Amino acid sequence: MLSKSEIRDILRDGQGLIKYIGMSGHDGLLKKDMEKKFNEITGFCENILKVVKNLDRTKEIVFLECSCGKSYLSFVLNYIFTVELGVKAFFVGVDTNRDLIQKCDETRSILGFSNMVFQHARTIDFETDRTVDVVLALHACDTATDEAIARGIKLDAKHIMVVPCCQGQVRSQIKKRHLLSGITQFGLLRYKFANILTDALRSQFLLGSGYFVELFEIVSPKQSPKNILISARKIKNKNKRNLEEYYELSNMFNTSFGLHNLLFEHRMNGSLVNMS
Repeated sequence: MLSKSEIRDILRDGQGLIKYIGMSGHDGLLKKDMEKKFNEITGFCENILKVVKNLDRTKEIVFLECSCGKSYLSFVLNYIFTVELGVKAFFVGVDTNRDLIQKCDETRSILGFSNMVFQHARTIDFETDRTVDVVLALHACDTATDEAIARGIKLDAKHIMVVPCCQGQVRSQIKKRHLLSGITQFGLLRYKFANILTDALRSQFLLGSGYFVELFEIVSPKQSPKNILISARKIKNKNKRNLEEYYELSNMFNTSFGLHNLLFEHRMNGSLVNMS
């Protein structure tokens, strides 16, 4: 599969793709304020391509991008798969911002990508008749990352790949009342520790839900501090859920982490329905 540098070269030579999705100016050069995002996307794409090589590429591969925003990631992946690699793929983007969804639809039309749809919705409320192979989220803010994980598990996705953004939910809960409160009483240390603990809770939840989990850096921390990729692969024939280690870690720090609620409860027609 393609390396990060090869992906960069493809995009820079890619028939104006980065211009149409708003990452370059009229001169075709990457905008200064887009360099960080460009590096994050190419780094994420590199890891996605490593995963996809193990899927059955004789069949259509379905991607769901959660909290897609302007869908830079999906547009780039679509170009690489369909134009460069000749792999049949379908992309669904979901976001709560109606204006961004409309913008994505306009961009899709300009690029002629008929294998993409965009839906205005919360990730946790998203429904589809398609079998979703890969669930993605790049910097979905705070609990939106957890919605992506929960939805991926409920959809029985083969792969769930998320690069979290902020971890405010746990940060506000761990100042005291646990064995490491001597560390977390200090604001800066609490901020850093909350990032680690939140991603550990997410990883343990995925492990307990039948996934093999690895963590990677998509770019150097010098380029972006929000660079951790949680990559989860569904283990075949492992459907029994065992969240003992997740709950043990959560109880150790007296956290009330919303991921389990998102998985076990689902809003339908305005009422809360248990789907566990």
